[in-house]
Amino acid sequence: MSWFEAVVLGLIQGLTEFLPISSSAHLRVFSALFGWEDPGAAFTAVTQLGTEAAVLIYFRKDIVSIVRSWVLALFKKDMRGDPNARMGWFIIAGSLPICILGLAFQHTIETALRDLRIIGATLILFGLILAAADRLRLNSPGKPISELTLPHALGYGFAQALALIPGVSRSGGTISAGLFLGYSREAAARFSFLLAMPAVLASGVLELFDIGEGPSPAWGPTIVATLIAFVVGYAAVAWFLKYISTHTFMPFVVYRVLLGFLILGLIIAGVLTPTEGGLG
Repeated sequence: MSWFEAVVLGLIQGLTEFLPISSSAHLRVFSALFGWEDPGAAFTAVTQLGTEAAVLIYFRKDIVSIVRSWVLALFKKDMRGDPNARMGWFIIAGSLPICILGLAFQHTIETALRDLRIIGATLILFGLILAAADRLRLNSPGKPISELTLPHALGYGFAQALALIPGVSRSGGTISAGLFLGYSREAAARFSFLLAMPAVLASGVLELFDIGEGPSPAWGPTIVATLIAFVVGYAAVAWFLKYISTHTFMPFVVYRVLLGFLILGLIIAGVLTPTEGGLG
């Protein structure tokens, strides 16, 4: 991977990680369109550490409160009903599905599921699912995050696990689940970002050992891409949370569907090869 590729892919990662359009799909697709080698699952996971650092800083007050209350609740019974302590348990429970399935199907995720035909199809399918979920909230404000329950946290978790398939979108899947479960757009997005932290951090740390090995990009470009993803990601999450407070998700739905059909069309036309490499 060249330094230029690292800069471009870092920008793409930062711009798309928090939007419901799938950052892993965009890294894979744009690399193919430019005729670059697939950056791979390890590169994607490590650059997500940059965007996740942006979330840690943006939600730092919430995170400190959640961690503090959760730890205190382990030793003080009167703290166990604290909303922040309960949120800590919800995040842990919601993280279990993606951790278990990610480890169980790691090889498939890193190989077969990066097929551009799968990515094109999932962009379209889960875009339509997001549209259906968003439509439910048009005439209803939805519940606040304070009304989250353990079964609903697990529902979020299984939706997040679907994002192991490039094209689904971690935020898109979990936000759709939140909307179907009756939560407001802001509440669905906020818990989506909080829930992503354990899984993304764990995945990124595990994949660190693969950077510079085999087909994975070298350390230098990967670090540059991660730093760029952090800066751009911080701006993206701030903008996104403000945007959805007064707008629907339909622009993202339209974009997903159009991009999905474009990918499938280019494959049918022989412009893109669905598996290895990019341009046909």
